[in-house]
Order: sequence, then C-alpha cells, then structure tokens
Amino acid sequence: MRSQDEAEIVACIPSLRRYARGLVGERDRADDLVQDTLERACARFALWRRHGEVRAWLFGIMHNQFVDRLRAQRSRPEDSAGDALPEQPQRPQQTDALELRDLDRVLQRLPPEHREVLLLVAVEELSYQEVASAIGVPVGTVMSRLSRARARLQQELQGPDAGRPDTTADRLRRVK
Repeated sequence: MRSQDEAEIVACIPSLRRYARGLVGERDRADDLVQDTLERACARFALWRRHGEVRAWLFGIMHNQFVDRLRAQRSRPEDSAGDALPEQPQRPQQTDALELRDLDRVLQRLPPEHREVLLLVAVEELSYQEVASAIGVPVGTVMSRLSRARARLQQELQGPDAGRPDTTADRLRRVK
C-alpha cells in the first residue's frame, strides 16, 4: 500500500468513527467496529477498485461488518441491544447535550438499514449513488429508506401526542 493510499484511509477515520457511533450507539463498540473495518480494508486493499472513492469503499466495508454483527446478535436473543431503551425519549428543554443524547436514542430505535442510510446521507454527506454503492442496494432503495427514516425520526421526536388536538385539560395543565 502506498503512503498516499494510507493517508486517504487515515483521513476517513473521523467520518468512520462518527458513522459507527451513530450505528451502534456506544463509543467502545463503535471503536471496535472502526478497528475491524480498518483491519479488513488493509487486508483487502488490493481488491479496491481505484475508479471509486476510497471513502465510499470504507463505508461499504463498515456496512458489511455492521450487518454481520447484527446477524450474529440476532442468533443470540439474550443479548438484545434495544431492551434497555425507554419507550419514549424524555427530552430535556435546556441543555444541548441531553437533547443530543435523546436524538441518539431515537436513532438507535430506527431499523439498522434506515439508520445507516440516514447517517450516510445526512451526516457524512454522501450522494445517493455513493450510499447505494457502499451498502450494495439500488439508488431507489436508498431514497425509499431515507424517506422512511426521516418520517420515523420526525414521528419519534414529536412524540405520540403530536397530531392530537390541544384540549382544555392540556391548557390547564400548562397553566399550573
């Protein structure tokens, strides 16, 4: 591997860490996912097709690693990641850190295939084509998953009573 190739890979590490953190929710597990991704990339660097961007290739490797871990986790039902999450996020009103924590919890409740597309497009700013290439699905599937993810995220952040009309009892509770 050339030093220029190594430099390109190293430059992608912050994006990989951010994406991994969004996928798995825990810093240690995210770092493990990044490390596994980089190990696989280095071991299989000769397989990279140079006509594509190395960043999208690395995200593709991470996607495959993440999916493999999900499949392994499903085969062990006692190790469920979603059990510890509350039914509804309890969003504090004053601090950004707490709001960010709640957003992370809601992201973790999205199906993995929706969460990964949302993170790659919204956070990593990959094009639909790059995302499709990275996760191995058609562009239309990326668009569909992104639409569903955004709708579900909006629904979760607004809460269960978002579409319900305001009642007199609601207004009285706010006055107290």
